[in-house]
Amino acid sequence: MRFSTTSAILGLPLLAAAEVPEYQAQFENYLGQAQSFLGKVTSKLPHPNKHDPVAAAEAKAGSLNMDILSLDNWKSTLYAPVKPGSTTPEEWWVLITGGNKTCFGHCGRVEAAFNETAGKWAATPGAPHTALLNCENQPVLCNAWSAPVGALWVFEMLPEPAPIDIYTKRFNMTTVTSDNFVKLREEGYKASAKLHDGFFHPFNGPLAKNGVATPVGWVLWVFNLLPSWAFMILVSIFSRTMMSNRMGQMDGNRGGPRPAAAGQAAPRR
Repeated sequence: MRFSTTSAILGLPLLAAAEVPEYQAQFENYLGQAQSFLGKVTSKLPHPNKHDPVAAAEAKAGSLNMDILSLDNWKSTLYAPVKPGSTTPEEWWVLITGGNKTCFGHCGRVEAAFNETAGKWAATPGAPHTALLNCENQPVLCNAWSAPVGALWVFEMLPEPAPIDIYTKRFNMTTVTSDNFVKLREEGYKASAKLHDGFFHPFNGPLAKNGVATPVGWVLWVFNLLPSWAFMILVSIFSRTMMSNRMGQMDGNRGGPRPAAAGQAAPRR
């Protein structure tokens, strides 16, 4: 971070005043107001990693036997049932869901259908593992995966460092029922789901392999928080800075001695 010398000089009287007993109370009052203002601003920002461990434990121990994925536990959760040296993948069915802001209230039906399916599979030997990823509570993780709400992701987990296949499928969120999930498994999801081989693949993608998937998720989350006018201001400032630097370089090049034209003698000094 760069600090302005002018700002530092102008701030010296404030620091000096803070040491004077007569002004110390007033200075602390201003400081308290500033902290209160910042607290109000930060309280209105959505939490990028909201996770309720108690509710998650109840969902896992309950009749659904379902895991709740978060930015901190998703990888360890998916790898948990994988046995070392295994060549048969552990199958995970993960529903990408959301709330009013991310799904506009349309995820309730598909989530209820998925929960009903998880309840059926909880007591079925050899059934897939099930999990939920709520983009309302985990926006950074959803951005890191570029995962759309209302989609089903089927993970075929193998021991590290084996590549992981992921199949994705969208459902009609206004008509989907538990029978659609059951039928998809019975008929084979690979026939209708799409193999995920994109840039944002959580395991095989270049972002994940280079360890920058989560930082990119944070950046995308922050950009989504910015209103359109703020983004345009940033673009305008960036373009003006680039133009100013370019004009400065052009003026610097013009300031040097100009070469003599062909066929003309150089001026005497």
